[in-house]
Amino acid sequence: MAKYGLLLGLCALWLCYMSTAGEATCKLKAKFNLSGYKKVEKKKVIIGGMFAVHNRLAESDNTTSSVPVSSGCEWTPLGTSTTPCRDVWDVVVANMAPRRVLTKSKRRDHITPILKSLHWIPVCYRIVLLLVYKGLSGSGPAYLSDVVQQYEPSRALRALGAVDSFDLLVCPPHRFNFRTFRWTQTMLFAINEINNNSKLLPNTDLGYVIYDSCFTISKAVEGTLTYLTGQDEAVPNYRCGNGAPLAALVGAGGCDLSIATARILGLYYFPQAGPLVSYSSSCSVLESRFQYPTFLRTIPSDEHQSVAMAQLVLRFGWTWVGTIASDDDYGKYGIKRFKEVVEEAGVCISFSETLPKFNSPESIQRIVRAINDSTAKIVVVFSSDVDLSPLVEELLRNNVTNRTWIASESWVTSALIAGQPDIMSVLGGTLGFAIQRAEIPGLWDHLINIDPYQDTLTEEFWGTAFNCTLKYGQASSKKLCTGTESLQKLNSTYSDVSQLRLTYNVYKAVYAVAYALHNLEYCVPGEGPFQGGSCANISNFEPWQLMYYLKNLRFKVPHTGEEIFFNDGEVLGYYEILNWQRASDGGVTYTRIGYYNSTAPTAERLTIYNSSIIWHNDVIEAPRSVCSERCQPGTRMGIRQGEPVCCFDCIPCADGEISNTTDARGCIQCEEDYWSNANRDACVPKTIEFLDFGEALGITLIAIAIFGALLTIAVAVIYMMYLNTPLVQVNDPLLSFTLLLGLVITFLCSIVFLGEPQPWSCMTSQVALAVGFAIVLSSLMGKAALLMLRARAIKATKAAAKAAKAAAAASEQSPDTTAIAPAGPPKNDIDPIRPIHQRVMMVVSTLIQAVACTVWLILLPPHPVKNTAAQNIKIILECDPGNIVFICCVFGYDLLLALLAFVFAFVARKLEDHFSEGKCVTFGMLVFFIVWISFVPAYLSTRGKFMVAVQIFAILASSFGLLMCVFLPKCYVLLVKPERNKEEMMIPRAKARDSRATGTSASLSTTTEANGNGTTISTVSLDD
Repeated sequence: MAKYGLLLGLCALWLCYMSTAGEATCKLKAKFNLSGYKKVEKKKVIIGGMFAVHNRLAESDNTTSSVPVSSGCEWTPLGTSTTPCRDVWDVVVANMAPRRVLTKSKRRDHITPILKSLHWIPVCYRIVLLLVYKGLSGSGPAYLSDVVQQYEPSRALRALGAVDSFDLLVCPPHRFNFRTFRWTQTMLFAINEINNNSKLLPNTDLGYVIYDSCFTISKAVEGTLTYLTGQDEAVPNYRCGNGAPLAALVGAGGCDLSIATARILGLYYFPQAGPLVSYSSSCSVLESRFQYPTFLRTIPSDEHQSVAMAQLVLRFGWTWVGTIASDDDYGKYGIKRFKEVVEEAGVCISFSETLPKFNSPESIQRIVRAINDSTAKIVVVFSSDVDLSPLVEELLRNNVTNRTWIASESWVTSALIAGQPDIMSVLGGTLGFAIQRAEIPGLWDHLINIDPYQDTLTEEFWGTAFNCTLKYGQASSKKLCTGTESLQKLNSTYSDVSQLRLTYNVYKAVYAVAYALHNLEYCVPGEGPFQGGSCANISNFEPWQLMYYLKNLRFKVPHTGEEIFFNDGEVLGYYEILNWQRASDGGVTYTRIGYYNSTAPTAERLTIYNSSIIWHNDVIEAPRSVCSERCQPGTRMGIRQGEPVCCFDCIPCADGEISNTTDARGCIQCEEDYWSNANRDACVPKTIEFLDFGEALGITLIAIAIFGALLTIAVAVIYMMYLNTPLVQVNDPLLSFTLLLGLVITFLCSIVFLGEPQPWSCMTSQVALAVGFAIVLSSLMGKAALLMLRARAIKATKAAAKAAKAAAAASEQSPDTTAIAPAGPPKNDIDPIRPIHQRVMMVVSTLIQAVACTVWLILLPPHPVKNTAAQNIKIILECDPGNIVFICCVFGYDLLLALLAFVFAFVARKLEDHFSEGKCVTFGMLVFFIVWISFVPAYLSTRGKFMVAVQIFAILASSFGLLMCVFLPKCYVLLVKPERNKEEMMIPRAKARDSRATGTSASLSTTTEANGNGTTISTVSLDD
């Protein structure tokens, strides 16, 4: 039993030792082939860095083997040798049949044992299988395509006959990026500068670990895990090694890379990971501190840049633009925010294209066709220079010109784009936003004095820059480098320090970490920011402690004096606006033509110097980019069916509507007293119209009315002079004077219709007209009634004469009989009514009208109104009768009196005397009716003040007609033929039948004949 107990104790001790050893040494999980710089020995704090020194190389038919391709961006799992990507991914096939590759089984083998064996494959293989499946099937994020692409041979190979061509996968090639390598050297320069600074971290020596992300997610993740592990291997959740603490990671390049890196670092917020300080990841999605709690950056968020680009488009009045974005978070989020701002302001997107992340000639050609087919002259591009480069090459091949490009900060100063031959023919006049530029003293000397044998990455740079090799084993294919080549004479992006923008961001990021470490190191115990006033230890601090100092950091950058501080991990949004102008050598110069400051008031954030801009083809005038020309004031936008809102027709505003702004969505109705002007861009007061006294027409009507009144008074004076003569006395002279009084009233009341209508004038004019015509017509009716009765009496006399004639004829046949004709009745016997009766008739008729008018004035009197409906552009001041029933009754009563007077006069028209009064009254009434019948259509067909003129004319014409027809014959006899003004001439007489008889008056003729018996017979002959 003791033996077994001892054996059991030894086993337990061995298991405990193995467990402890495993925890201390960290079993190797995966070996990475990472290029970069590393210096951690005897360093107090380590700063990590990640730069995309190698970029993807988009393959095409024109790609040749001469393009430098890095093998350092290939991934080799499980410590295998560095082999092509085809060997790496040979564990998986694109047709989702991994069992054949992993188990080396045949297609017809039973699946059960294969599935059991797949259950035990290593975890890393299972992860690879899942990621490749998502990348090829499109079910995962777009950046998974960075890892692998399907291999398509350029020609059919017999060797592929036995193997599915879909089983072959290939990783995209990469090329060396001189611009990013300069950023890497800037970080080294800044760290060396800090280590040599006696005032900044004087007691702390900074080390560094810098990796190449190859502009791919996979390499960025590898570098992050390696940085966290502390060795060139990935051991999640373990910090393998007892070296200096990790301060922060400066990186990782593009937005996709930073998102992947920030997620990993956020998971390790406590206790082993450090903050991520980005120098170029500007996409707005990284603003979320919930998802990325340890992320900070020295580049402004794209939220500011998107808004700035939108304000630039709006500043120049471009309402029809195209957009192009890279297929990543940088392009998608940036262009999305830009669209939101401009579309809210009424700008339309002509086309919206996405740049492929990998070689896709069809997609590039489709984008070029979209640009050519669109009428938009402005193209906004939110992309990195690497993604945009294939499109620019295609634009150059197709000679796509006459476009103005709006560039994001990622490519506006990129030598990869600006360095292409004849680039100004396509991109000349480009406007772009660039982050702040600065000069870093000593950086250029550092760049040109690097040691080519420092490490493998520098060796690759040297060989690529001078097209040679530093390795003797490769001297057969390339010339051998001497190592003494001059970088000073090399005209490349690497040594160009004229546009230090992202380079300056790297410089600021390193100094931000250094100043945060400095504040952490020199914290006074008891006054520290942590619990109990404690401070952190520079040799052993937690990442969250450094994060506190970074978030509350405020310092001035050496050499530039720019003050840096983080507002929840973000810096202020400040951009320079650059204009691509042609240099003397045909290249590109970046001319500063304005700036954007997000901290300024909204109206002052964007500043542009228009006079400094040179547009495409060296044009000074800004281009126009609209689907439809702007609608000027006076018109409105009419949307075309099925087209964007920026494509519209300009429709003139209707009468009475205006639009006083350009591109008005609708017209504004003018107020009631206003009307649109000729241009329909302003409401002007309507013309107030009424028939004024001072107008020529008004003066003319007043003159005629006064003349008529004076003429009527003159007739009255003549009647007064001859008042006692038979002609005046023949038909009640008082009625003649009341008739003349009524005519004077009608003549004068027409003047009251003139001028601006007032309450008193409206009532006076209508009532005076109604009463005046009532006096005139009732007087005429009284006179016509007497004439009618006289005519009836004569008719009776005529009948008696016929009877006498018949009796005379009978007496001629009988000698014994003597027939005596009856004598005509005397004058007093002919008039059946007396003047008093006529006067009562006139007074009663007038009183009826007067009562009706009084009721009208009391209940609903006429009043002035503004008539805005008759004419659109005028306000007609007129009198409203108050109630149509009253005015119809009042003037209908006048019409009734006129009809009675006309009927009475018409019956007496054949009554003969020396002036034919019956006929005169009949003609006068006919004139009266003709005038007022003509008045109705004339009144209805006129508008405004001419309606009043027509009404006055009808009043004057009818009054003159009555005056002339009734009184002119009598005045003629009184003044010209006074011999006819005798009483015997006033007695109506029968007209003789003898055709020889002449004259205008009927005569009563008596003939005496003697028959055979000597008897005298008198006969009276009356004309029928």
